[in-house]
Amino acid sequence: MVDLYESTMAAGYFENKIEAITTFELFVREMPKNRSFLVSAGLQQAIEFLLNLKFDGEDLEYLKKLPVFKSVSRDFFDFLSEIKFDGNVWAIPEGEVFFPSEPLIRITAPIIQVQILETFLLSVLNFQCMVASKSARVVQAAECDGKKRGIMEFGSRRAHGPEAGVYAARASFIAGCMGTSNVYAGKSFGIPVYGTAAHSWTMAFDSEFESFKAYHRVFPDSTILLIDTYDVEEGAKNAVKLNKKFYGVRIDSGSLLEYSKLVRRILDENGHNEAIIVASGDLDEFKIRKLVENSAPIDSFGVGTRMTTSEDAPSLGGIYNLVEIEKHKENKFKAKFSDEKATYPGKKQVYRILDKDSNYIKDVIGLVEDQIPENHETLLKEIINKGKLVYEFPDMKSLKNNFKRNFSKLHNDYIRFENPETHPVTYSRNLQQLFDELKEKQSY
Repeated sequence: MVDLYESTMAAGYFENKIEAITTFELFVREMPKNRSFLVSAGLQQAIEFLLNLKFDGEDLEYLKKLPVFKSVSRDFFDFLSEIKFDGNVWAIPEGEVFFPSEPLIRITAPIIQVQILETFLLSVLNFQCMVASKSARVVQAAECDGKKRGIMEFGSRRAHGPEAGVYAARASFIAGCMGTSNVYAGKSFGIPVYGTAAHSWTMAFDSEFESFKAYHRVFPDSTILLIDTYDVEEGAKNAVKLNKKFYGVRIDSGSLLEYSKLVRRILDENGHNEAIIVASGDLDEFKIRKLVENSAPIDSFGVGTRMTTSEDAPSLGGIYNLVEIEKHKENKFKAKFSDEKATYPGKKQVYRILDKDSNYIKDVIGLVEDQIPENHETLLKEIINKGKLVYEFPDMKSLKNNFKRNFSKLHNDYIRFENPETHPVTYSRNLQQLFDELKEKQSY
């Protein structure tokens, strides 16, 4: 779970007896394409990894055999065998809305400990924040007329590996999805699981009607019939021919607007007003919004590939940077000044400025000791103190509610899909002054 250079740097620090206490911050440098806000997700997995940091014997034997470590002393590997995180962590809780340059997590600990966390932290936070941010847009589209419609996450089969599918389900749920098709995610995180049947079920029988009867016989209270294997209209007619109550039908192809209206009419005319219509098939926020705006009588959507892979913005450019270092009881601020990759120094906090109704006005990135005179809340919360967990992770339902509450406080101008305004994010006067002073004094 580390890149090689984190291991070589760790060995370099050890052999050179560099025992500095350092602070690293993880943040997103710029907003991805088609995004106007980001959603925090993945913190619990990051913290669990950090608290269980260790190298076992097999790990160490492998490292020793790598040619790059041939001159490294055995003492270094003995050190790794006993390593344990004993630092401090502050972070933005999951379900919070955040923006580029704002530290998502801040870690202060001995330099070797902080350095070897880099790859895992970036991997888990980049991915879950990316998927949560996409999912929030999909949920937003489904409710753009003010009517609640559920989004089911269906993307595991198109995710970049089984583990990605599980964590995509988690991130999507935080951002407002009603549940997932991924059973392992349901078991692991307590997320509601949903599913119907595949076209292969229908094709396994001599007729579509026989397949519907067989499915309903086993699942009488939750039957959602997939009606587009052969012909949508005939599929809907076969569903009502059951002469039994069923939960709903699913349409997975074709013109979802045209078919949903046709199917709704068939269901209603045959006494199945309560049966829902589920739509799926390469959906995203733009397709869903168009369906809603055209009054498609669809009650919920199954969304997979384009949400789970965040197809239009499939990566998040998280950065993990050194911002402060303490050596020999002397504290030094650290910053980068290179074009397009500048970073600001010091331990930071995000101060969210609020109006009288607690809606968001702007964010100020400042030093932790800054005194912000305006009405505000601080985003980074203490998670670990001296290696001990001091934060209670909310359950999944609470995380989902947390996102819903936070998102509702963001002005509509900042969340529209086309040409959104940019939520104001500025640096405090003290932080900007510190950056300017360091740049002026920088020696090469």
